Amino acid sequence: MKSFRTSSDKWLLAAFVACIAFTLILILVPVLHAMHLSLFKSESFVSESKWVGLANYVQVLSEPAFWRAFGIGIVFALLTIALQLVLGIACALLLDQPFFGRPVIRGLAILPYLLPTVVVAVAFQWLLDGSLGLLTIWSEQIGIGRPAWFENPLIAMGVVVVASVWTWTPFVTVSFLAALQTVPKSLYEAARVDCAGPWARFWHITIPMLTPMLVVIILLRSIWMFNKFDIIWLLTKGGPLGATEHLPIMAYRRAFAQYDVGGGAAVATLSFAVLSILIIVYFHFYPLEEKDQRT
Repeated sequence: MKSFRTSSDKWLLAAFVACIAFTLILILVPVLHAMHLSLFKSESFVSESKWVGLANYVQVLSEPAFWRAFGIGIVFALLTIALQLVLGIACALLLDQPFFGRPVIRGLAILPYLLPTVVVAVAFQWLLDGSLGLLTIWSEQIGIGRPAWFENPLIAMGVVVVASVWTWTPFVTVSFLAALQTVPKSLYEAARVDCAGPWARFWHITIPMLTPMLVVIILLRSIWMFNKFDIIWLLTKGGPLGATEHLPIMAYRRAFAQYDVGGGAAVATLSFAVLSILIIVYFHFYPLEEKDQRT
C-alpha cells in the first residue's frame, strides 16, 4: 500500500511538472519569437527578412503615436478597472445578503461574462446604431438628439469602457462574492454588538480580510484590460482618429495593415516589457505572502 501511494505521488508530481513545463512553453515560445521578429525588417511572416537589430525599437519609441497609444491604454485600463471594482464589489455585497431568489440572481449575474465578445460588440453596435439604435432613438425622444457614438473621440472611448465594464464586472463580482464566504460571521456579529454600522464593518472587517483577493483581482484585471484587443477592435477599430487605439491595436495595424512585421513585433514586445515591469514593481511594494500572514 505504501509503495502504491509513493508511485501515485511520483506520477502526480511528474504530471504537475509536465503541465508547468507545457505552460511555460506556450508562454515563452511566442514571446521569444516576437522578440526575434522585432530584430528584423520584413513585410510579412514569409517574406525575406533583413537584420536591423534595435532599429525597430528606436523607430517605434521615437514616434508620438506610440506614446499616445501607450497613454490611451493606461487611461482605458484605469477607467475600466476602477469601474469594475466599484460595481463588482457593490454587486457582490448585495448578492451576499439574504433575499428571495438569491441563487437564481447569483447565477444570472455571471451571464455577461459568458457571452462571446463578438456578441457583446454586435449588441452594442445595434443599440448605438445611428439610424435604428435603441439608445439613439431614446436619446432623440428625450431631446438630446442623435449622439455621434462612434464619431466623437470622447464618446467612443466611453462606449468601449462601458462595454468592457458591462462584460467583465461579473468576474469581479463572483470573485469577491466567493471571498466573502470565507469571512467569519462572528466578526460581523461582534461588530454589531459594538454598534458598528455597515460602512464601519465594510472598511474595518471586509476590506482588510479580503485584501489578498483584491490584490489578485486588480493584478489580473490590469493585465487583461491593458492587453484587451477584441472589444475595442470590434467596436471602433481604434478610431475615431486613433482615439481608442492602444498598443495591441497599434501592433496589429503595424504588422498587418502597414506590412511592418518587425515594427509590430517591437510594439508588442515593448507592451509585454511594460506589463512585466509593472507586475514586478506591484509585487515588490505589495508582497502577497506577507499580507496573507498579517490577515
